[in-house]
Amino acid sequence: MPRKIIIDTDPGQDDAVAILLALASPEEIEVLGVTAVAGNVPLALTQKNARIVCELAGHTHIPVFAGCDAPLARKLVTAEHVHGKTGLDGPQLPDPTMPLQDKHGVDFIIDTLRQAPTGTVTLCPLGPLTNIAKAFLRAPDIVEKVAEIVLMGGAYFEVGNITPAAEFNIYVDPQAADIVFKSGIRITVMPLDLTHKALTTAERVATFRAMGTHVGKMVAEWTDFFERFDKEKYGSEGAPLHDPCVIAYLIQPELFQGRFVNVEIETQSELTLGMTVADWWGVTNRAPNATFMGDVDAAGFFALLTERIARL
Repeated sequence: MPRKIIIDTDPGQDDAVAILLALASPEEIEVLGVTAVAGNVPLALTQKNARIVCELAGHTHIPVFAGCDAPLARKLVTAEHVHGKTGLDGPQLPDPTMPLQDKHGVDFIIDTLRQAPTGTVTLCPLGPLTNIAKAFLRAPDIVEKVAEIVLMGGAYFEVGNITPAAEFNIYVDPQAADIVFKSGIRITVMPLDLTHKALTTAERVATFRAMGTHVGKMVAEWTDFFERFDKEKYGSEGAPLHDPCVIAYLIQPELFQGRFVNVEIETQSELTLGMTVADWWGVTNRAPNATFMGDVDAAGFFALLTERIARL
């Protein structure tokens, strides 16, 4: 039985690759819908980009919804410096022809979970957690319907990528992250500690280009664009494909290793706002609430990604 998921996203080149991976894996994953949130770029662009990606994959039947256009309690911080002004800079794709659904993304999450049997839908947030937190605040009855939340966000050993202490997705809406991490739902976290071990290399990007498909070429060109920022910043040989780690975990969990620990979100401090404080060494008596991933079989991850993207 494929696992039923909702992808909550702010595309982003790496979000795009994550969506493609999910749509290319129908045996393991059934995408119930895609909800867009403001994050890497504002909502008008993230909802458009989500539709561009579904259309690229030939999956125009996937319902795409626009969710929240701002964090719960702060001003929106975006990341055009990484993803370009459209969020999907690199090769230009035509505007999508598939429709944006009329319903608000948060309403879609609430309605879908209310109709689902207990513990049957997995939420896959790839951006700030605003939509998920708002759904939980408005409809606390849906919390028990969630099987698991597998999210990309946070960092512990790699500390921050938007401030010295915080990872972008959590920093944009720390209040939302705090609500999600305190929800009592089983949470699996793909932090920078893990995603920075899954770097694109010239060879890996060439594999996408060599597929000879439109999708393969797009993935290669998006990656080329997206890489320049991290290579310059970290001096690494490639860029981390953060978000596809979430989807890869659903397909091949054995590729990942982590620890079930307590993770708290800093919501007060000016200095460390949005920090994910993971009790990796078990030095507090706070109850564990999340599996914080720390290691990935990078070769296995890229083998999976390549095999699936080639199907589209």
